[in-house]
Amino acid sequence: MRFGLIAGAATLLAVTGSQAAAPKPMRIFIASDSTAQDYKADKYPQSGWGTMLRCAVADNVTVENRAIGGRSTNSFIREGRLDKIAADLRPGDTLLIQFGHNDASIDKPERYTTIDQYEANLHRFLDVAKKAGAKAVIITPVARRDFKDGVEQPSFPTYADAARRVAKATHTPLIDLGKSSQAWVQATGAEAAKAYYLHYEGAAGAPGYPNGVSDDTHFSELGARHVADLVAVGLKATHLPIARYVTPHVPALTRTSPAGSPTCG
Repeated sequence: MRFGLIAGAATLLAVTGSQAAAPKPMRIFIASDSTAQDYKADKYPQSGWGTMLRCAVADNVTVENRAIGGRSTNSFIREGRLDKIAADLRPGDTLLIQFGHNDASIDKPERYTTIDQYEANLHRFLDVAKKAGAKAVIITPVARRDFKDGVEQPSFPTYADAARRVAKATHTPLIDLGKSSQAWVQATGAEAAKAYYLHYEGAAGAPGYPNGVSDDTHFSELGARHVADLVAVGLKATHLPIARYVTPHVPALTRTSPAGSPTCG
């Protein structure tokens, strides 16, 4: 009888211990542009790194991808998108902030953001996270495929430098995706890097581009996977609470051939 009681107590402790160890739900919000956004199947193979970041997080983590194409910090704020994030953020959340591609569009006044405005806008994003009790991470703009004499060029360097300044001044974790993706594209090489961006002939049968496409800014499925892996590496290195639930270099993000859809399987 005594043995039965001891065994029962041990079982109860094991069950309650495993329940206590279950990780709490966590959320990652992404505020960004078309390089990160989710896409419908009819746009395939165009894919965003925010979609594929889901493959690098544990089951208790939800990725709230609020990235949307064509937005700069100015237009994202002006359209009320930051306000919607502010309404949804709660303590324990993580907010990833990546802009710059559209802020630099001087020929599009609805998007264009001066460097001073860009820095001020980043502070607004950080303030939203702070007021919500969430953690913010600033991300420098991801690289375009832009080779000159065999050398991959920095993308939007003045905006990347501004993002670095704000991160340093505010002691905000920084993922220098601009530098890491530039190095990755350089190592891949000009011709081979086309596989990671939108380069398809019309005969290739890409659903979103029946007439073909040549685009050095937006990512193919494989490109989105590899950029998401770079983000995962950077997020893991922040040592924020979310970092323990991020695993870089998972097979879904290091594939060498497309899966045909943005699946994590």
